[in-house]
Amino acid sequence: MSWFESFILGLVQGLTEFLPISSSAHLRLTAAFAGWNDPGAAFTAITQIGTETAVLIYFRKDIVRIVSAWSRSLTNKAMRSDHDAQMGWLVIIGSIPIGVLGVTFKDQIEGPFRDLRLIATTLIVMGIVLGIADRLAARDETGGKHRAIKERKSLQELTVRDGLIYGLCQAMALIPGVSRSGATISGGLLMGYTREAAARYSFLLAIPAVLASGAFELNDAAKGGHVDWPQTVFATIIAFAVGYAVIAWFMKFITTKSFMPFVIYRIALGILLFILVGTDALSPHAGESAG
Repeated sequence: MSWFESFILGLVQGLTEFLPISSSAHLRLTAAFAGWNDPGAAFTAITQIGTETAVLIYFRKDIVRIVSAWSRSLTNKAMRSDHDAQMGWLVIIGSIPIGVLGVTFKDQIEGPFRDLRLIATTLIVMGIVLGIADRLAARDETGGKHRAIKERKSLQELTVRDGLIYGLCQAMALIPGVSRSGATISGGLLMGYTREAAARYSFLLAIPAVLASGAFELNDAAKGGHVDWPQTVFATIIAFAVGYAVIAWFMKFITTKSFMPFVIYRIALGILLFILVGTDALSPHAGESAG
């Protein structure tokens, strides 16, 4: 991997990790369109440590408060009814599905799941799901035609059941093209949560999963995996800087704007991929390599 490739891929990772368009799909597609080798699942997982570090810094007050309350709840029964302590448990519970499925389907994630036809399918299908969820949220918030405005749920109302459903939605993002934020935000909106609540919990829920995945891949790489370390570290730093700016923008965007631009983009990109692959202009396995 050249330094230019690592810069572009780090930029793509930072730009797309928190938007509901799938960073893993865009890393895969960037390499395929440019004629580069697929950076692979290991590169994706390691560079996500950079974007997740941006989450840790951006939500540092929330995280410190939640970790502190959760830690105290282990020995202080009175703290167990505290919302922040409960959030700590809910993040842990919501992280179980992706942990179990990530280990179970590791070989598929690094191989068959990176087929461009599957990515095109998930881009379109999850784009439609996000569009439906967004329209339902908009109807509730505005009251729709001849309907009373429906009060949407905040994170204060998050339950164990909803936390597990969020976790299952996040696990779907093991397939490139689904999008971690897209799946969890869609799940949150369909369960009746506000846009801000759905996005905030999506980012918090991703922390254990992404850091664990990155650590797992780092361990594999240290044992002899094929990773271009200088370029990968450089891409991770770029992803962190760009990712932080994207989080700040996205959290402001969702308070007043619709997700429909992302829906249209996902569907259009998926259709374009099917056309390119169907006309043999692009191989469904373009750029794939052992590294």
